[in-house]
Amino acid sequence: MIPEPAPTVRELLAFYLEAGVDCALAEEPVDRLAELDAPPPAPRAVPVEAPRPVAAPAAMRGEAAPAPDVAIASAREAARTAPTLEALRELMQNFEGCALKHTATRLVFADGNPQARIMFVGEAPGRDEDIEGLPFVGRSGKLLDLMIGAIGLNRTTAYITNVIPWRPPGNRTPTPQETQICLPFIQRHIELVNPDVLVTLGNPSTQTLLSTREGIMRTRGRWFDYDTGSRTIRALPTFHPAYLLRSPSYKRLAWQDLRAIAKLLAGA
Repeated sequence: MIPEPAPTVRELLAFYLEAGVDCALAEEPVDRLAELDAPPPAPRAVPVEAPRPVAAPAAMRGEAAPAPDVAIASAREAARTAPTLEALRELMQNFEGCALKHTATRLVFADGNPQARIMFVGEAPGRDEDIEGLPFVGRSGKLLDLMIGAIGLNRTTAYITNVIPWRPPGNRTPTPQETQICLPFIQRHIELVNPDVLVTLGNPSTQTLLSTREGIMRTRGRWFDYDTGSRTIRALPTFHPAYLLRSPSYKRLAWQDLRAIAKLLAGA
């Protein structure tokens, strides 16, 4: 395999922004190596104010989140009772069992046509999505638009959402507990949309929805059966657009996946 060229400064800055690093800790840079050689500062006579404790995410707004097992059971019961997408959105908007809700700006529910034959599911919203309240609107969203546009789709003929509907702080990876709490909602979401094709974008959404522990390099391009309980939907994992921005050499494989999707839609 040909090694990828070293990223440029512009590419590194774009990667950090995509990862949620959108502010500096101080106005001036600090040379940490110089600090190792510097003598320890003399003790100050004036007592230093103790740092303020950081509140737990769930306590920032309202009461503390319930225990994970209680939250998962509550999410399952709430999702099961949603008869429509509008009802599901309202239930998720009022759900207090996930601490991510209390650190995010807003719920990021979905975008596109709920009557579409194809549904794309990513992992979680990022900074831009948290601001606008829509999935895939940042740099990775623009690439996703180009990807689906290459096979004749757009946001009026496709439906787009995420497993996690709230942005994790700093775009960190959602914890397994957070994923399990949100899982009943995305499962009901898929059941209500009832697409002909389900596309999982990236490793986390693929492993969560398709119940596999294999990595995306092994699962991408392979067709799976996704069972909603009332119907079996054809599912295909492929790379997340954010990964393709960091590793553009894999766009060729993603294009093969898109062609397989277009072929299935044309033949269905």
